[in-house]
Amino acid sequence: MPAYRAVVFDFFGTLTRAVQRGPQHAEIARSLGVDPEAVLGVLDRTFRARARGRYGNAEATLRWVIEQAGGRPRPSQVRAGVPARISALKADTQLRPDAVSALTAIRRRGLATAVVSDCTHELPAFLPSLPVAPLLDAKIYSVRQGVCKPDPQIYLAACHELGVYPAECLYVGDGGSHELSGAAEVGMTPVRLAASDLANHLVFDADTNFAGRTVRSLTEVVSLLDSLQPARSPVPSR
Repeated sequence: MPAYRAVVFDFFGTLTRAVQRGPQHAEIARSLGVDPEAVLGVLDRTFRARARGRYGNAEATLRWVIEQAGGRPRPSQVRAGVPARISALKADTQLRPDAVSALTAIRRRGLATAVVSDCTHELPAFLPSLPVAPLLDAKIYSVRQGVCKPDPQIYLAACHELGVYPAECLYVGDGGSHELSGAAEVGMTPVRLAASDLANHLVFDADTNFAGRTVRSLTEVVSLLDSLQPARSPVPSR
C-alpha cells in the first residue's frame, strides 16, 4: 500500500457545490449589447480553448467572446466587463459545507493539498479570497498552464509544486474533463466525488466510464485516506 503524501482536488463541482451560470451573466451580455443566449452558446462551445488561454488575457478573451456573439464592444465596456465576470463566476461558486473541515483534517494528517482546475481567467482572480485558499499548498490553473485536463502536464505541475510523485497523490474530482482517467494515467489514485447535487452541474467532457473508487462527500475523502494509508507501528511504551 502506498503512503500518500498529498491530495489533489478539482475545484468546480468538487470543492464547490454544483455550478450553474447565474443571472449576472445575462446582465453582462446585455450591458455589452449582445443577446445573452448567443453569449452562452459561445461560452459553451469555446470553454476548453478559453481555459487554455487561447484568446489572450481576460480583456482580450471577453472582447473575442462578445464579438463572436455579434457585438462590437467599446474598450471601456470590455474593461468594465472583466470585473463583472469575476463577480459573476464568484457568485456562481458556493463551497461545499465540508470543504474547509476536510482540507484542515487532511493537512493535520501531514499531507499536502492542491487544486487543479480547468478554468478561465476569473478563478485565479477570486479563489485567493475564499476560505479554502490558505489550506491549499498549490493552485494549478489551466489558463496559466496552457493545457487542460487530462493533459499530463497539469497534474505534474501540481506534483512539482508539492514536491511529491504522482503515485503519492490521491486525486479527487467530479469527473469533468476526463480528469479521473488523466489522473490515473500519470500514476495518481483517482477518486470520484459523486455528491447528489452534481446531477445539475455544468460539466464538460465527463469521465462517464470511470469505475474506480467513489465517495459521496469531501468528509468521506478523509475516511478513505485513513483506510488507504499503511498502518503505523505502535510506539512501544517505556
